[in-house]
Parts: sequence; structure tokens; C-alpha cells
Amino acid sequence: MIVVVDERELVKDGYTSLFGREGIPSTGFDPVEFGEWVASAAEADIAAVEAFLLGQGDRSGDLPRAIRDRTSAPVIAVSDQPSLEATLALFDSGVDDVVRKPVHPREILARAAAIRRRLKAIANYTEIGAIRVFSDGRDPEISGEIFPLPRRERRILEYLVANRGRRVSKTQIFNAIYGIFDEEVEENVVESHISKLRKKLRKKLGFDPVDSKRFLGYCIDWS
Repeated sequence: MIVVVDERELVKDGYTSLFGREGIPSTGFDPVEFGEWVASAAEADIAAVEAFLLGQGDRSGDLPRAIRDRTSAPVIAVSDQPSLEATLALFDSGVDDVVRKPVHPREILARAAAIRRRLKAIANYTEIGAIRVFSDGRDPEISGEIFPLPRRERRILEYLVANRGRRVSKTQIFNAIYGIFDEEVEENVVESHISKLRKKLRKKLGFDPVDSKRFLGYCIDWS
């Protein structure tokens, strides 16, 4: 089953009709209705969804995270705005792919199948202790609960976990987070980001897993 989410009745009806012609069952939701449904639907109903197709709606940016709380099924956004900023915003919200209208339903099905193949081939997360960080832009999890972080702090945590077992310098973290050609930001900003991240980790975990040594750098430790 394909779940179509869009605030426009004409769009929902159009996609469900097109999927029906391809022999694929589908259903349409208003974004508000969908948010309520995905949070309360039975596991069997969620498991039956092959992919989610997200269109226009005031709450659409919040929906990918709500979906991820329940399932790893592909989330594909349909963009009405042919702009880089709009596309990046959709990816930043947590969708797996972005397509632009008009798009044939068979293309959507093919993209969803490709996403599922990648999910089976590689794990999209890394764990250290109770911390799980993802490679798709989602917020990390601690003990199975979402641990929301600002983008820079999230990227720093991802970098530390990816380099677990070895110490990384402030310069290495800065280059990984801001890029080696960013001359508009002072390198010392990394210290502020790390300080805020460590406070949040300490509050959540009861201890600080980030070890720092002057002149040597930082290392995430779970021993």
C-alpha cells in the first residue's frame, strides 16, 4: 500500500487513482489526519505500507520524523517548487527522496524499491553504547528515544561516533562540520557547539561520554 499525504483533495484523489491503474493499493490523508493516524495506527497497518508520498501541507515538514518513529518504509516527497532551497529543506526534514511534478507512479514505485534495497544492503546507523546516530540526517537516539539536536551539534556527534576509538582535533571537527573552505566562521565556534552538546548528553545519560584533552582533541568514550 502507498500512503499519499497532501492537503489538496484533487491531488490525493489523482495519485490514488493513478496507483490504482497500476494495481497498487493506496490511500490518501490530509497532513493533520495523517499525523494522528501514523502515531496511533496498529503495527500491522504500518507494516503494510510500502512507501509514503508526501505532498503539500502546513505540517509536512514534521511528518518524516513521525513516520520514522514507526517504520523505515521509504518516504518520498513531491515538490511543487523547482528550487534548490526547497529540495534541500525537504531532505533536511528527513525524507529519503524528492521528486518533482509531474511524476509517473511507476517512477515513484521504482524509487521506493531502490530505497528498500539500500536499506537492506547497509545499516544506516552507527551505535556506541546507548547512542545511535543515523546517516540520513535524522536526529540521534539515546536508549531508543529521539534525542533532538541543532544541526551543528548533531553533525559533531555523528563525527565523534564515526571516529570512535580515536581522538580528533578541533580543526578536524571544524573542517568536517563547516568545510575546509569556510573562512567566514571562526574555528573556535566548535568549542561552543561541543560544550552545549556535552551538557545535553550529560543531562540525558547522567555522565559525559566526550573526553577532551588539551592540545590533543576530543574522543567519545563508552567504557
